[in-house]
Amino acid sequence: MPGSGVDPLVTPLATELFGFEWLTRFVRTATGWGGLAVIFVYSFLIAFALPGVSEVVLLAPLDLGLSTEARLAVIILVSAVGKAAGSVFAFHLGQEAKESGPVIAALRRSRFDIIEWSERRTVDIARRWGYAGLAVALSVPFFPDTLSIYAFAVLEEDYVRFAAATFVGSVGRLLVTLGLGASFFAVF
Repeated sequence: MPGSGVDPLVTPLATELFGFEWLTRFVRTATGWGGLAVIFVYSFLIAFALPGVSEVVLLAPLDLGLSTEARLAVIILVSAVGKAAGSVFAFHLGQEAKESGPVIAALRRSRFDIIEWSERRTVDIARRWGYAGLAVALSVPFFPDTLSIYAFAVLEEDYVRFAAATFVGSVGRLLVTLGLGASFFAVF
């Protein structure tokens, strides 16, 4: 959104509800090995509290003395571990988080009708595909993770498999995003 001061990778809904663009700017300016802690914390928070998108971590200008590929691999790994840890925390918050969580309550009050649609689709995926469905749902770029994580947390019971699915989905999402970006830049 030109001139608005809002990071274009942050969903307008997230900005409208929580105004956390400062956090994405912090991630986008994270440097050095300490920047990995910023990426971990951001990814942890995005899993259960922030309705934004996790792709912003790919923009962190970390200077780690590594090749571009190795730097991206480290970012993806740290982000996926952070998101898996955050999803386990969300899972631990309880099976009723879907109905009573502050993020979901705020989204329900918003002018967007994304909750009903996404819950229905996510629950269908969970019932049909289980943990593999969670991994696939989390691989969709630019869709808030909290919706999928809370919907699956209500239906599933295994912490380890839940964490593994969120880890795989997080890696998949960032790889899909990189692939889309590479395709876009190859065309132009």
